[in-house]
Order: sequence, then C-alpha cells, then structure tokens
Amino acid sequence: MAARIETIGVVGAGTMGAGIAQLAVVAGFETLLHDPVEGAVEKAAGDIEDLLNKGAGRGRWSEDDAAAAIARLSPAAELEDLAGCGLIIEAVPEDLELKRSLFADLTALLADSALLATNTSSISVTAIAATTPRPQRVVGMHFFNPPPRMRLLEIVAGDETSVETVASAREVGERMGRTPIDAADGIGFLANRLARPYTLESLRMVAEGFEVETIDAVCRTLGGFRMGPFELIDLVGVDVNLGVAKSFWEQSFHEPRWQPSPIQQRLVDAGRLGRKSGRGFYDYRDGPHRPDDKPDPPPSAPPLGEILTGATPGWVRDREEEILGRILAGIVNEAYFAFSAGVGSIADSNTAMRLGFNWPRGPFEWAEAIGHARALAILDVMQRERGEERYRAAPALRALAASAANLT
Repeated sequence: MAARIETIGVVGAGTMGAGIAQLAVVAGFETLLHDPVEGAVEKAAGDIEDLLNKGAGRGRWSEDDAAAAIARLSPAAELEDLAGCGLIIEAVPEDLELKRSLFADLTALLADSALLATNTSSISVTAIAATTPRPQRVVGMHFFNPPPRMRLLEIVAGDETSVETVASAREVGERMGRTPIDAADGIGFLANRLARPYTLESLRMVAEGFEVETIDAVCRTLGGFRMGPFELIDLVGVDVNLGVAKSFWEQSFHEPRWQPSPIQQRLVDAGRLGRKSGRGFYDYRDGPHRPDDKPDPPPSAPPLGEILTGATPGWVRDREEEILGRILAGIVNEAYFAFSAGVGSIADSNTAMRLGFNWPRGPFEWAEAIGHARALAILDVMQRERGEERYRAAPALRALAASAANLT
C-alpha cells in the first residue's frame, strides 16, 4: 500500500524547483525549500507569494487559500532541515554525480520510509539510485516547465523502484493537479523521445535548403502546432536543445535517427542561443520575430486532411506536403519504435505530447490522421533517395501498414 505523503522537501530553488514547490503548497503539502546558493530560496519564496496573490486576484483561488498556501512554504537553510519530510523532490542541475551525492546525503538524514524523487529529464533513474542503500524508494517525477502551467508528470520507475513508491509518486502528482503517465527508464523517457523528430527532421531540411520561416509556418498553419520547430528551439535555448540531442546521440551509441545537426553547433559557437541571447534562428533584438499583427501567410497547399490522407501510398510532393509529411512520418515512426521497446503505452504517448508539448495530436493520433501506409511510404521514399538508416521504418509500423493494405 502506498504511503500517504504529508510533507515534501524540494531541493533546488530555480524556476523548476520553485514551480514544484508552488504546486506542493497549493495542493496542501507542508513544503520545505532548500538551495545551497545564498538568496535563492528567499527569491523563490517571494516569487511564489507574488504568483499566489496574483492568482487570488484573478479568481483562481480565494485570498484565504493563497495565504494558507504561502504559510505552508518554509525555507530550509540546511539540508538537515529536510529530515522530517516524507518525500524529497530534487530539481538540481542535470549532473549524475551531483544527484547521486545529494541522494546519498539525504538518505543518511531521512527515515527509511521516505521517498526520493528526481526531476531529471535525461539521466537514468536507475543510475541515480545505484549508490543509495534503498534504491526501491527512488523514483523519477519529471515535471515540465513551468510546472504550474504544464499538467504533464512523467513517473519513471528505475530497475529497483518498488510498486508502492510508484503509487505514492502518482498519488502526489494527482493531488498536485498533474496528469501522471508511466515512462520507462530509457533515453529521454517518453515525451522527450517522442519529440525528437519534430526538431531533428526540420534541421535536416534546412541543411537541404528549406527555409526556417517556411518550415515553421507550415507546421503552424497546416499541422496546427502552436509553435514551429525553430521557434520552439529558440524558446528552449539552442544550446539546451543541442545538449539534449548530443545526450541522445551518445547514450544510444549513435543511433542514426538521433544524429545532432551541425547547424545548431554553429549557432551555439556564434553565441546565438535563442531568445535568451537575442538571436537564434530568429532575431529578437527588436522584439518578437513574429508580432501578433503579422499573421501567417495563407498556405498554398490544401488542409491536412486533403494532402496527407490519400488512399494510395504514393507520395506526390509539393513544398508544404514534403515539410509536413517528413516531420509527421518521423513522429509516427519514433512512436512505434518507442512503443515496441516498452517505453510507454499508446494512451500515455498521446497524453504526453498533448500536455507536455501542446501538440494538437499525439503521435498515434497523427498515425491515424495520415494513415500508416502514407507514413511508411514517406519513410521508404526518403530512405531510398538518401540511403540513410535514419529513415528506416519501425517494424511495427511496417506490419500495421501491410495489414491495412491487406484489408483494402
């Protein structure tokens, strides 16, 4: 039976840690916030108080509720102050040895029944737990940034994480108002893995001569994505996105589908890191690159339902169809590779991308929208034309396309 958590400690008072602490106090948990950087906790606590008071002013909750939530947040000047917590969630930088050292210190302080959760988005939960004496009580709780706005929560079980620990983490997430999904302890877990083709295939097309602005506009106008891939990279940070790409590449021992792009490396070397530096794929020095009064040009191709759902697998290409077709085929293909590897269920995969990345459809919903045969045809054309293994189709996708063809 899952132990009920009443007191949560959060280690790391940056944007992510502060957001998690805010979710915790609003959900009714007594919450202690710790950060070794002087002044970090005080700043985070002030930001949380401001946000809760603003929420009351907008009617999201009452002023009394905001005051009660603020009262549930306490600074923890020393790590030892967290000793009475039933759950610790770490939100420290993505460094394996740092996380291992932190968990070793916390294990020595906490009761045997306490749980340790890592907010890592890329490091193996099993590896983080390996140096603790109670790996069965270590779990991944991957929140998405900013936590108060993003409803998705990936629950990641390491090799030795107990069923009870997973159940407790899920219960905490639900009390926080998040939507938990289960993700295997693999490269990128579920959501970040499924998101790879959106940016990587777009970068490949730029290397072939496609324009950044055209790719983004097609993804928004025909695909219904809230942001184009290059707008997304600039928002996250070109350096951050490149770091994730390199991590996938190295952890997979150079899987061709996940090969990073030299284009991003050149931008990083030039200091063009996206919005935070003023320039990335777009120039932000004079304000947003796409102001609200600059609407997208009308697409020259018909809507998605007409251009990508033909009954035959032949691929008659124009510029817009090639852009959207290649991106969506890559998304569908990665989803079937991940599903076959047991990374996540179909339902959780769709939920992950809708809630974690604000996609208009999840990857398996895209598969139904464009058809398995059409996705496979695009991949086969690309592999035949380029001779590259990055376009090889997932066996499960090929089997489904063959089954659909046999039914017609």
